[in-house]
Amino acid sequence: MKNFKSFLLIIFFNILLISNLNSKEVPDSFADLVEKLTPSVVNISATRVVETRSQNPFPFQFPPGHPFEDLFKDFDRGGSPQKRKSQALGSGFIIDKAGIIITNNHVIQSAEGIFVKLTNGKEYEAKVLGTDPTSDIAVIKITTKDTLKSVSFGDSDKARVGDWVVAIGNPFGLGGTVTAGIISARNRDISLGRYDDFIQTDAAINVGNSGGPLFNLKGEVVGINSAILSNSGGSVGIGFAIPSNLAKNVIDQIINTGEIKRGYIGVRIQEVTKEIADSLGLKNVEGALISSAATDGPANKAGILAGDVILEFNNIKVENYRRLQKIVAETPIGKNVDVKIWRNKQIITRNIKVARLEETVESRRDNNRQSTPTSVSIKELGVKIRNITNEDVEKRPALKDKKGVLIIEIRGDGPLALLPIQEGEVITAVGNNPVFDIKNFEDQFKKEIKKNTNSILLTIFDSNNQSKFIGVKIK
Repeated sequence: MKNFKSFLLIIFFNILLISNLNSKEVPDSFADLVEKLTPSVVNISATRVVETRSQNPFPFQFPPGHPFEDLFKDFDRGGSPQKRKSQALGSGFIIDKAGIIITNNHVIQSAEGIFVKLTNGKEYEAKVLGTDPTSDIAVIKITTKDTLKSVSFGDSDKARVGDWVVAIGNPFGLGGTVTAGIISARNRDISLGRYDDFIQTDAAINVGNSGGPLFNLKGEVVGINSAILSNSGGSVGIGFAIPSNLAKNVIDQIINTGEIKRGYIGVRIQEVTKEIADSLGLKNVEGALISSAATDGPANKAGILAGDVILEFNNIKVENYRRLQKIVAETPIGKNVDVKIWRNKQIITRNIKVARLEETVESRRDNNRQSTPTSVSIKELGVKIRNITNEDVEKRPALKDKKGVLIIEIRGDGPLALLPIQEGEVITAVGNNPVFDIKNFEDQFKKEIKKNTNSILLTIFDSNNQSKFIGVKIK
């Protein structure tokens, strides 16, 4: 029994030792870290000229010749336009002792004057080196003989949910304010832009924190505080920061070239849903579905087609369509990359030469339009369809170059009723096979039904004149 107790005691201490080795100690204080970092954080004020209009305090107008007409003429019809200066407050941080400072684009946008205040109370006018509204990043510079203290970027990809972080900034004009919390989530998409990839934190972020740094416990910048989620304008424990790895790429381009170059492959993409994955034979819900490829674009030249699913780009796995946007944007212009795609239930590889984002190519096709308005009902889908007519094209010119069938009725109890499809939209393909008219649609649809599949993939030209794929359960 004595030996058994000794054995249990040894196991207990081993477990305790392993637990201590694998866990990070909760800091007793952030004071030493804050003291070291605060001199690198600055307050930013941006002066703008805004136009306002005086409000008419009277519910009437004075008639011509009235003695008060000239006295109150500025209030006529809501008052005359007046210009006044307004000031936006934000934060920033020094990344180079030469005076280079990072902040948010929205802090300094349209500013007539930008002023930077250091922790020692000295204030300097700054000039803009460059901005990128897409990522909401701005690089500014001050000139001073004083010795400035800079901070460095950390690797945001190594930041984990639950890690401690510290925010230092200028919330509500209260400079040098410090808040602490943890990383609450990663890769947040809050619909601010096509490259949303925010770090979410519960460290208090308020108005005026914008552009300030989010530090890890090593004193490295892992994020640039940029947005808050709040109904009141104050912190509710949900703040968002631009990851440092995304920011570094943008900042380096601004400093070195003065412009931002992003990759482009000439495709429209959409999310792969479970229904779409089932209809394409994909085991997992992953990748980015190509809804269209621009004629003469890089993807089209490489043989990538609408209906393909990109699973891997430049040896990087594509978990979802937003991930592909970020990967392509950060790929060097002119680089040839291998792309793994899913087509006809197998993986094939294509090689694409990445172009610059601005080099877009639009395509048009000639199409002989039929004008027969005959309609048919497809009971399995719960829709009524007909051919596209010349009258349809007159009402909606975007249909000029489209072949397919027009949806004129969606039955309320049919499988399409709860899907993002509307009457007036066009089905251009069934199971990745293009359709040209009613007869062709019926033939392709019957072939898909015979495959005994649970879902059918439809390509829809929607009301916004964009192509999208919809997976429809039919059994």
